[in-house]
Amino acid sequence: MTTATADTIADLLYALGGISPHRILLRPPPGTATEEDALALLEGERRRRVELIDNILVEKEMGVREAFLGTWIATLLNMFIAPRRLGLVGGADTIIRLIGRQLRLPDVSYFLWTQLPAGFMDARISEVSPVLAVEVLSDSNTRAEMEQKRREYFASGTQLVWIVDPRTETVAVYTDPTAHTTLTTADTLTGGAVLQGFSVPVAELFSYLDPPVTPP
Repeated sequence: MTTATADTIADLLYALGGISPHRILLRPPPGTATEEDALALLEGERRRRVELIDNILVEKEMGVREAFLGTWIATLLNMFIAPRRLGLVGGADTIIRLIGRQLRLPDVSYFLWTQLPAGFMDARISEVSPVLAVEVLSDSNTRAEMEQKRREYFASGTQLVWIVDPRTETVAVYTDPTAHTTLTTADTLTGGAVLQGFSVPVAELFSYLDPPVTPP
């Protein structure tokens, strides 16, 4: 089922990956929203993080934990990438147009310099899919929703997707929409063929969120 064939609200929610109805914006009505509608919310005075999916505005929720973790991942990537002048790391406000003219907001994205066309920096929306997209899961995300996102990323040219779960302290590493390896705090996360030489212990990734231990 697709959103275009949905007959009921239940059908629509199912087609969007079984997400909660409170994430779907009703103005403009689902199926009629445009990129300008999305940009008005993303760039407006009262900013709302929304993605545009089949002309439906869907809010992308992020808690404090997820926000800090995404920033830390972007920092780790930048510390490796920037000195080597490999590319650019985008944060949670980077808007990317994927296949089907969907607008997505990966929590972290990595673009190679060799990917970027002239005028890239002047665009409000990236026409280029990142080589690496990172999604930090929040409580409102569903498995089916994330499957849809992965399909869109890889169909648009992304080569690597990390799905980071703060609750289980795991990172699922995808090199295609379905094949993945799940890393735990006993493992090391690497950049694989996309970012050769980059590595960070998964435990270090998540321990950033732990308060410092003070001596008794």
